[in-house]
Amino acid sequence: MLYSQKVLDHFANPRNVGEIADADGIGEIGNAKCGDIMKMYIKVSGDVITDVKFKTFGCGAAIATSSMATEIIKGQKIEDALKLTNKAVVEALDGLPPAKIHCSVLAEQAIKAAISDYYTKQGIDPTSIVGEIPDCCEDCH
Repeated sequence: MLYSQKVLDHFANPRNVGEIADADGIGEIGNAKCGDIMKMYIKVSGDVITDVKFKTFGCGAAIATSSMATEIIKGQKIEDALKLTNKAVVEALDGLPPAKIHCSVLAEQAIKAAISDYYTKQGIDPTSIVGEIPDCCEDCH
């Protein structure tokens, strides 16, 4: 299985790892059955994601996609962060082996789960804004 230099870099030197103690939104996606669990923390000011951190238990591709996704959404408006797709994350990493594409789905879903939590904490029903968030990937079922 060949990984791009960007994947190897984000795996070896992941950006934005950790927790935000007073996070405005927290999203957790995945389960132990598939082996990948991702937790995303966001800090929001106005409608901009000013900080984002993640913790991922999973393979190198899951760690790399988490790292890249946080780099992409940091400093973005919530509405723009919600448009981030797993395809865009994979492209930003110069691709992933086909067997590892499902790892990138977790990053997209974890961001949406964190934004959903943020809206819930604001007293806003997030479903019409964020949509339904599956609790894992198709490969788990």
